[in-house]
Amino acid sequence: MDRLDELAVFVRIVEEGSLVRAAGRLRRSPPAVTRALAALEARVGQRLVDRTTRRLAPTEAGRRLYDKARALVTDYEAATSTAPGMPVQGVLRITAPVQFGRRHMAPIVGRFLDAHDGVEIELVLNDRNIDLIEEGIDVALRIGPLADSSLLARPVGQVRRLWVASPGYLARRGTPRTPADLAGHEALLGTLRGNREWSFAGGRRGAPARLAGRFRVDDVETRLRAAREGRGIAQLLSYQAADDLAAGRLVRLLGAWEGPPLPVHLLTKGRAHRAPRIDAFLDFAAKRLKALPVLSGAPPG
Repeated sequence: MDRLDELAVFVRIVEEGSLVRAAGRLRRSPPAVTRALAALEARVGQRLVDRTTRRLAPTEAGRRLYDKARALVTDYEAATSTAPGMPVQGVLRITAPVQFGRRHMAPIVGRFLDAHDGVEIELVLNDRNIDLIEEGIDVALRIGPLADSSLLARPVGQVRRLWVASPGYLARRGTPRTPADLAGHEALLGTLRGNREWSFAGGRRGAPARLAGRFRVDDVETRLRAAREGRGIAQLLSYQAADDLAAGRLVRLLGAWEGPPLPVHLLTKGRAHRAPRIDAFLDFAAKRLKALPVLSGAPPG
């Protein structure tokens, strides 16, 4: 095993957090991967990973070596992949919000895999903002304002935060015309403190001091189902409600009090030492995301 290959094995061990998973990704036996790690530790004269009950984690020396090794391995991949006709290959880790990932990112991932036989993709669907560096993520789709960081952001569209209810609910309880009218309605809220209040353009402007609702749930699909069933008024992102609004299962409310649209971006690490497969996916996904009606920023329906 040459020394660059030894570093590539170490990079995969750190990113997978497991010797067995690293061996599977590299299509090698676990003993071969273990020997490569032992040889590298002997060469540098330091322990590079600590074993915990759940996963392997790099030591401080291991983290320093990982940063340099990953840059070397990525530069090597870039150098050997830029020749005309060279296939895009390797493992990509991508994250997106759960519902958006299911509806829109997963089909894009599938088409990218169809176009590139040498690529493997791990799609991590999670509604929290995963740290790209800590979790070894290559590309993240984010909705909303971005914090200042060293990450590169490519805008792909906009969504809106809006209020919806079923026609049946509105027939029984009436249609709210202003935020103040919500005092007489059932609000479908979340369980966390930040999900129990709604914001309106221009401030609260007469909105009830406390929204009332007998059903609280954080899962978006469950909240959508509750709204369809006529259990109350829900606040959702436009892409989440787009299908139901188009089909007439839900009605958009209080449009005059909606805030400005929220940006949608694809995030990735800096251009230095970025594998060609990441750039290939960014170009592929950005083109298709920008074509989605749900990311136009216009009111759905």
